[in-house]
Amino acid sequence: MDIVKIALMGIAGVFLALFVRSYKAEYSLFVSMAVCICIFIYLMSKLEIILTYVDSLQSLIMVDSRYVATIVKMIGITYIAEFSVDICKDAGYQAIAGQIEMFAKMSILLISMPVLMSFVETIGEFL
Repeated sequence: MDIVKIALMGIAGVFLALFVRSYKAEYSLFVSMAVCICIFIYLMSKLEIILTYVDSLQSLIMVDSRYVATIVKMIGITYIAEFSVDICKDAGYQAIAGQIEMFAKMSILLISMPVLMSFVETIGEFL
């Protein structure tokens, strides 16, 4: 079970960060970031499995591939932004975290515009 490995890695990282904080507080931040990056890299290794399922789902539904690609991009932007924002907030840089959130929202809006336009055109054809 992968979740057990990740949970244990996270708990061990927290304990290590707490232990290091008593000696050098600034190093506990680096331990926390290292654990976050390790978990994120492990998550990225599972991305191929997810994309395989998305491809099989796309073949079953017979949807245009650019719509599925857009949804996958949106999900990717969301996860990467959340990961980055959490690291920035943990480091005490809320302003940078806010800017990353804003950029992620605008990026999602930008890549979703073709889908929105297609949806509006489809509704217009029915009316």
